[in-house]
Amino acid sequence: MAEDKNIQKDQSIHIGQCIKAELERQGRSITWLAGEVHCTRENLYKLLRNPWISTDMLFRVSEALSHDFFEEYSKLLSFNCAK
Repeated sequence: MAEDKNIQKDQSIHIGQCIKAELERQGRSITWLAGEVHCTRENLYKLLRNPWISTDMLFRVSEALSHDFFEEYSKLLSFNCAK
């Protein structure tokens, strides 16, 4: 199985890169997303450079792009929930 390019060797996620990749996949612009999440284009550019993001903003971005970015983090969990 190919390793996700947004998951680094130390198993951390650069969520800004994940969001940018999804924006490009959907053919949407930074300006569009900024309007959807109610922030300025400049702040959104800063957000995309960051490897982390607040859960509130991640939720808003997930809703706007109809993509569960929280799942990117869930994929890293390796514990077994079975009792």
